[in-house]
Amino acid sequence: MTFDPTAMPTIALRDGNSIPQLGLGVYKVSQNVAVDLIQSAIDTGYRRIDTAALYGNEAEVGAGIRASKIAREEIFVTTKIWNDRQGFAESKVAIEESLARLDIDYIDLLLIHWPCPAQDLFLETWQAFQEVVATGKVRSIGVSNFQPSHLEKLVAAGGAIPTVNQVELHPAFQQSEVRKFGAAHDIKTEAWAPLGRGRYSENEVLSGLAAKHGKSVAQIILRWHIQLGNLVIPKTTNPERLAENINVFDFTLDETEMRIIGLLDAGERTGPNPDEFG
Repeated sequence: MTFDPTAMPTIALRDGNSIPQLGLGVYKVSQNVAVDLIQSAIDTGYRRIDTAALYGNEAEVGAGIRASKIAREEIFVTTKIWNDRQGFAESKVAIEESLARLDIDYIDLLLIHWPCPAQDLFLETWQAFQEVVATGKVRSIGVSNFQPSHLEKLVAAGGAIPTVNQVELHPAFQQSEVRKFGAAHDIKTEAWAPLGRGRYSENEVLSGLAAKHGKSVAQIILRWHIQLGNLVIPKTTNPERLAENINVFDFTLDETEMRIIGLLDAGERTGPNPDEFG
């Protein structure tokens, strides 16, 4: 089953660029399957891929994109600079390394992977990000795993405000404060681990909604993200799931159903606390 890419909603970013609302995340996708996965995703209708230097598969993502029959400008690629490459000079080198590994002319969206407040270098890194945008090698810049306190420091420093903040976000960890801050500053919220790393397969509330709509639990959760206005990047290497995850635009959750899912928020992370990590 394929998806018509022209039916994908796009989200306008504060810098004038736009991004497909749903894409494919490739965290922990091994190099030996990544090229085929990217080609399969593009064939299925995906036009956005999210990778990172940490993932070790930037080269394979680039190879998969180059091997496709789709024009480069139709594919939106995100990558991220890892924690040990923060600082003005070091991050500039890291950006060039990511560009070389991807080998796709430019990066659509570049993110600081974690704030690493103990290092206290993300303001320097952000300055380097702003300079690389001027070169045309990077189209948009943003952050990942930033709390409102970290974002406030960036905003207070002047210059560009992040276009995107990619954070852990799923029904049991809904990040209301992060989303509220983002909405107030036109920073789009993007969900990683949007399906809670498989924790919801037996959830009675979500299973009931899935049965009602004739959808999977994953599709219910992804539709919830879409209707919240989140950017979302589910990860899978399964061809059937690849098609399933993108086919969430043919049904709607009503206000009551959205409110029911909202009640699942329990403040439960699956990943690290950004105030303590890095």
